[in-house]
Parts: sequence; C-alpha cells; structure tokens
Amino acid sequence: MNKLFNNTGKIAIFILLFIFFLSLIMPLISPYSDDITGSTHFEISNQSPSKHHWFGTDSAGRDMFTITIRSAVTSYKIAFFVVVLSMVLGCPLGFIAGLSDKWLDNLISRITDGFIAFPPLILPIMITAMLGPSVNNMIIGISFSWFPWYVRIARSQTLILKTQDYVIMSNIMKGSKFYLIKKHIFPNSLRPILTQGSIDAGYAILISAGLSFIGLGAQPPQAEWGLLITQSRAQFLNHWWVITFPGLFIILSVFCFNIIGDSLRDINE
Repeated sequence: MNKLFNNTGKIAIFILLFIFFLSLIMPLISPYSDDITGSTHFEISNQSPSKHHWFGTDSAGRDMFTITIRSAVTSYKIAFFVVVLSMVLGCPLGFIAGLSDKWLDNLISRITDGFIAFPPLILPIMITAMLGPSVNNMIIGISFSWFPWYVRIARSQTLILKTQDYVIMSNIMKGSKFYLIKKHIFPNSLRPILTQGSIDAGYAILISAGLSFIGLGAQPPQAEWGLLITQSRAQFLNHWWVITFPGLFIILSVFCFNIIGDSLRDINE
C-alpha cells in the first residue's frame, strides 16, 4: 500500500483522537469536574454560553462543556465495542461459511438472513429492553443486530479469495481451514472489514444516542451525548445550547468516522 490514509482521513483521525484524549483528562483539567459525577448547582441553571461556561449550563447548573466533552468516553467506548463484538461474532462465521460445504454455508446464510430481516432499530430495542437499560446491554443489543453484515462481508471475501492460486495450492497441500483463514483469508479481507467497521462506528454513536434518548442506554449520572439530549429536550426551545453542543459532537464524530471509512476504501494497493 502506498499510503494508509489520505490527508482528509488523517485530519479525521486527529479530530477523534483529540476529542477522546480531551475527554479522558477532562476530570483533571476542568474546574467543574464534580459535574461529571452528578453534582448540581441550581443557582446557575440554564445560563447561556459565557467565558466561565463555554457551552452554558443545563437545568441542573452543570457545565455543559465539561460533561459534553466527557461524554465522548462513553460514546466512543460504545462505538468501539459494538464494532469489535460485531466483527468477533460475524467474521469467523463468514469465513467458515465461505470455506464449508453447501449445506453449512446455506445454514449460516439463512440464520444471517433471519437477523437481517429485523429492522435496524427493533432488535437492539428488544434485546436492550429484555436485558435492562445500560451501556453494556446496549452494546450487546446493537452488536447482535449488526454482526450478520460482517458474516456477509467475510463470506463474500472468502468466496473470492478461495479461487486464488495461493489458496488453491494451500488446499492441495492439505492446509487446515484454520490455517487458510489465519494465513490467507483474514489478512486479505481486512480492508473491507475495517472500512465497514469505521462506518459502523459512526452509526453506533447515532443508534446509542437514540437508545439513550428513549431510556434504554446510558443512565444518570453517566455522561453520554444521547442522554444529555434527552435530559435537556424540554428546555431546548428556550435554551438552545443544552442540546446543540452534544448534537454537534455526535454529527462531528459520525462525519469523521465516515471519512476514515472512505479513506480506507480508497487505499491504493
């Protein structure tokens, strides 16, 4: 590969890493760090942005800049683990399906189709509601909804790669399926898988914000962008800043993840 990311992709990665790093150190550098753990200051509630509170304060008097930036830890954690868990569940099944006899391939494909038949939001809502509202249960719910797409990607890549000479030669030499996947299939399938993962990371932030908005995701006093929006939606008409800044960070993060995905897709080999 001549280069891994173009300049736009590098900028997107820098922005995401900067936000994440800032969110990690926010409890150490913010004079309002107690707001992260649920402290309230009703005497300064709903103040507009100022030099003391850059993003204003919410109805509980919490500094919106502090809790908005800190929310990146939770939102990016959700994005990372949703993508990783979806890959871990889906990719091995896809590789096995692509290398197996027709009956096993059909079985895995039909099970995958069954999961895909559910609308994208219904299955996460059902699973999270059954397990109970929390960030971890939300990650599980979204992952079980999305892993079939990684089954399809891994399977399609396997069907293409197993016709290559080096894979055919390995088969002739009685290489095991595990060896084929480890040595040939997985390394050469990594780019489309990572491309899909980067795009899905942005969508995971959107879906998690939606689940938190209806009470199935992060719970107070945890800081998460979707939760901040649902806690402040009643004040939005009179106090625009309370959901504007969390919403902008959601949009920015999704945009950056999509740019990274496009950059990975356009890699010159």
